[in-house]
Amino acid sequence: MAGIRWQLRSGTVVLGGMGLLAAALTACSSDPDKRCVDRDSYTLGKGYRIVSDKKCKSATSFSDDAWYYGGKKKDGWVSGGSFTKPRSGSGSTGGSRSGVTRGGFGGSGKSGG
Repeated sequence: MAGIRWQLRSGTVVLGGMGLLAAALTACSSDPDKRCVDRDSYTLGKGYRIVSDKKCKSATSFSDDAWYYGGKKKDGWVSGGSFTKPRSGSGSTGGSRSGVTRGGFGGSGKSGG
């Protein structure tokens, strides 16, 4: 009976350790979620059309192709991200939250009058 408990505990430790390793690698990834898009292809409801990464790697200042960070991908299109590369360690949430709360004392942002 003691042997079975020890085997179960060791299996739990291994699986738990693998989960922690996966989470750490995901959180500390040096390369944010990015896709090469055509800036001129924006369509309301779809976003930007995803193009080959080669186009962004060889892009000139006159190119319409650019890296797009975060966002949600669907059927060759991406939306909800940004053309601004996230700072290191900030992750890529795909949202526009800045982490700054304005307003104080309730945060409505309205002044009395």
